[in-house]
Amino acid sequence: MDYSRTIVALQQYLNGNWVPGQGSGISTQAAADGTTVLAEGLAASIEQVAAAFDAAHQAKKSWASTPMAARGAILAKAAGYLKEHSESFGAELAAEEGKTRAEGIGEVLRAAQILTYYSGEAERAAGTVFQSPRAGEQILVTHKPLGVVGVITPFNFPIGIPAWKIAPALVFGNTVVFKPASLVPLLALRFVQALEYAGLPAGVLNLIIGPGALGDAIIADEHLNGLTFTGSTGVGRKLCAAGAARGIPVQAEMGGKNASVVLADADLDLASEQVIFGAFRSTGQKCTATSRLILDETIADEFLDKLTVRLDQWVTGDPLDPSVHMGPLVDAKSAKSAALVGVAQALEQGATLHYRGQAPETPSFLAPTILELPAGEAGRANCAWRDEFFAPILSVQRVKGPQEAFEAAEDSEFGLSLALFTSNLALALEAQQTLDVGILHVNSESAGADPHVPFGGAKASGCGPKEQGAAAREFYTHTTTTYLRG
Repeated sequence: MDYSRTIVALQQYLNGNWVPGQGSGISTQAAADGTTVLAEGLAASIEQVAAAFDAAHQAKKSWASTPMAARGAILAKAAGYLKEHSESFGAELAAEEGKTRAEGIGEVLRAAQILTYYSGEAERAAGTVFQSPRAGEQILVTHKPLGVVGVITPFNFPIGIPAWKIAPALVFGNTVVFKPASLVPLLALRFVQALEYAGLPAGVLNLIIGPGALGDAIIADEHLNGLTFTGSTGVGRKLCAAGAARGIPVQAEMGGKNASVVLADADLDLASEQVIFGAFRSTGQKCTATSRLILDETIADEFLDKLTVRLDQWVTGDPLDPSVHMGPLVDAKSAKSAALVGVAQALEQGATLHYRGQAPETPSFLAPTILELPAGEAGRANCAWRDEFFAPILSVQRVKGPQEAFEAAEDSEFGLSLALFTSNLALALEAQQTLDVGILHVNSESAGADPHVPFGGAKASGCGPKEQGAAAREFYTHTTTTYLRG
């Protein structure tokens, strides 16, 4: 693996200026070898976090008064910049985060698509007019920006998730203080550069790079008017509690333990293909990834045979190699936690190892792994059924019929995404009506989200309004109801 290239200087973006951090030294390494430095610099200090909020606070009135069409034009120009640089930025993403080059390029293009979608917001309805019971009066409901929004994003979609949070925040007139995951700052820097190139005014978007502890300074800042977060359930709940204590709205997208349910009447060739995509693309590092597989016992053996035949052709290796299907985890610590702790504990609790593929013998790689759990409650008590490993590990349980399959799918504290494979329309409708998830896929993989429709989970997977599409306005704005009489 050759990742030799110019090391990128990591800097903070404060009030329209790129400045060095004032904290400790930070760097990001290539995920595949864990040693090649891709970018380095100094982390932001607590004082720089405060400076970012001061800049955003000073800019918020001017930005809110800028016509939405002008705000949207900046997003559209930034989208063009990302498209133009998608090949190079996608390769950087693959090197830094570990997903394949094709997935990295696809994510950069998706970020551009999101910017383009929200650039058209000025052409959509801006509010609602209601009839009044009083003569000569109308009732108007209009939307106003929250003000200064904090954005905290995870490592697994280092430009896609920032785009779907920051684009609506900006187009609806908010200013932003953005903290990306410290493992993957390079694509966050590229995203901010795109908006700077597009002419975003100083102070409207501020980037602070540094450790997770900076989140405490974000939630505590006096100028914060709203916070959007994607990450673990534990951290998300703490932020929601802190926001509630201050009366600040918090939107949190959190964990998932998503199931794929394959019923007896399913197209097994289609289902086996889609389950592999859902479980093992992006090395399983998606909150919507398939990590539980529920199989009707009458087709379980046939399905698992088809699945393992496909996995035998699945290549794990250098994410920049176009022949590779799956790269490393984001770092060696993540691989060790999933492989040595998660899998070992699952086996101790009664799971059996059904399949383990091939992978390079270096610390950040983990081969595709399938664990089979005992039937019934014994299997569902296993950590492999309960805990989010965030790795290419698929836990299988056999069930008897659709109702037991649905009961098993519901047996989780999480409710983000679910994939159902069936040719029975009535069962698909029953799943849609009864299963408590934010996203239901019928005959397609559990992962995937389009920018024009709501995204988010139920139960422990989400808190606050959904993201993306028209749903985004519900978080990034508040309403004013005006009783208007001439």
